[in-house]
Amino acid sequence: MPERQLTFAPHGHMLTNAAVWSADSRWIVYDTRESLDGSVFDGSRIERVELATGRVEVLYESTGAASCGVVTASPVDERVVFIHGPENPTADWRYAAWHRRGVIVRADRPGVSETLDARDIVPPFTAGALRGGTHVHQFSPDAKLVSFTYEDAVLASAAHHAGADGATSAEQNRRGIGVTICNDPVTVSRRHPRNHDGSGFSVLLTRLYDQPAPGSDQISRACEEAWVGTAGYCRVDGTRQRYALAFQGEVVTASGESINEVFLIDLPDQLGLLRQSGAGPLTGTSTTRPVAPRGVIQRRLTDTSGWRFPGIAGPRHWLRSSPDGNQIAFLARDDDGVVQIFTVCPTARPANDADAMLQQITRSEFGVASSFSWSPCGSWIAYVADGSVFRVEVATGRAVRLTTRQPETTGPRPEACVHSPDGRWVAFMRALPLGKSVEKQPQLVNQIFIVSTAVAD
Repeated sequence: MPERQLTFAPHGHMLTNAAVWSADSRWIVYDTRESLDGSVFDGSRIERVELATGRVEVLYESTGAASCGVVTASPVDERVVFIHGPENPTADWRYAAWHRRGVIVRADRPGVSETLDARDIVPPFTAGALRGGTHVHQFSPDAKLVSFTYEDAVLASAAHHAGADGATSAEQNRRGIGVTICNDPVTVSRRHPRNHDGSGFSVLLTRLYDQPAPGSDQISRACEEAWVGTAGYCRVDGTRQRYALAFQGEVVTASGESINEVFLIDLPDQLGLLRQSGAGPLTGTSTTRPVAPRGVIQRRLTDTSGWRFPGIAGPRHWLRSSPDGNQIAFLARDDDGVVQIFTVCPTARPANDADAMLQQITRSEFGVASSFSWSPCGSWIAYVADGSVFRVEVATGRAVRLTTRQPETTGPRPEACVHSPDGRWVAFMRALPLGKSVEKQPQLVNQIFIVSTAVAD
């Protein structure tokens, strides 16, 4: 049978939307959150399951009433990185988007952890440290950088303490995107009990606006990012852009509608430039957001404001790049309102040639219902639709059903559909019953499955 269940324990098994496989395709990493969609951050362990044997290993277990989850693996070594909530939470410092951090563990040294991103929330702030919390960490293809989404505790606190009329002179806390340079330690003062050191130097990359101008490329939020290419992408002049991140940026159309579009951040080839200030202080101030470093360029790739159904749409998903870096995939609705996979070239410029650099990949009657991933050869994209795992051949649009169609309750979950590095498997989750709860309703937990890609080839 091409489909196989890997986990059976009576607790949750939650896959992240990408990078859940070890570099050698032997193991799948996951966390133990119990809610089917992972929205309740209650997991206490990071585990992995061996493909060949079904053997499970615990890589990390949190203490001090902290939770952990959303784990991804390095593409080149034994490291995994995940979200860690606050230990010994208090009324003023409990789990929140701006109160979490990234933690790294090596699978060959389980239980031994390092905090990735330093935190310093008392001015004068420390360069290389953040002032809030990080989320969905992912290694760059060479594993020298880790990307993340970010929210700011300093600005969140300023908004909380604003006057009765809500007036505050501070910029708003808004979700943005940053990176950490690995193995570049940052030490901070202990002027606040929630300050901590980090093993890497962290910076914010996105330029955000509290009130974007309608019809402009200004964004109020950045999220759901992806590294572009295994070696970057080819610029128009034939040179190579080594490090780039695609992401969803929230803009306001000329008619006043807020939608998400595809944006790109080009990072400097020389990572040392990320330590140098650009148009403002890397640390930000007590009332302003941190500013992107020198050599970082942010630009827009799509303009769907004229489409019948504008903006990125469908289930929550992260943008994903083809291995060669030439195509960035996202979900949007076609003219019939059906969610499809589209791609855009990273060199597209909406004012000139963006439409020519857009492609519709799927043409499904029932629509794409999940996050998705590219095969390592770049020929296929795996996703969930119509109660099954599918793969679509990018060049032709030919879609192949890999698993038998199941009812919505037990069919493949929408959160993850991830190719293995060797291209032989796709990992996904199903919610299976454990028995009867006190309300006499089936109690469901996520279990991890794999399916062979051979049928598509």
